[in-house]
Amino acid sequence: QVHLVESGGGAAQAGGSLRLSCAASGRSFSSYAMGWFRQAPGKERDFVAAISSTGGTTYYAGSVSGRFAIARDNSKNTVHLQMNDLKPEDTAIYYCAADHDAMVLVNTGGSSWGQGTQVTVSG
Repeated sequence: QVHLVESGGGAAQAGGSLRLSCAASGRSFSSYAMGWFRQAPGKERDFVAAISSTGGTTYYAGSVSGRFAIARDNSKNTVHLQMNDLKPEDTAIYYCAADHDAMVLVNTGGSSWGQGTQVTVSG
């Protein structure tokens, strides 16, 4: 298990950008697939993006494909979510997650979760 802490959330206008960061602790960070999920008020948690342990493969929800980009820096134990062309419907709490299996992460969520960071997009 890894400990995850998100940062970088805040307010943005529609069409703007935000960059979320997730700092991870643990010796085996590089063995985990990492991902981002989000949950809007009153709604279920949704998958947003994920990246394989090596960074060689990325996965995106259709709603963010082409606008968001996930990246990781294993040397710094961090994963980022660059969010461009933000839309009001992107407003949610964004959670960083980790799992040893990328497909498990994408489809069922991670075994480790951060505390979340709020993203608010105004139109």
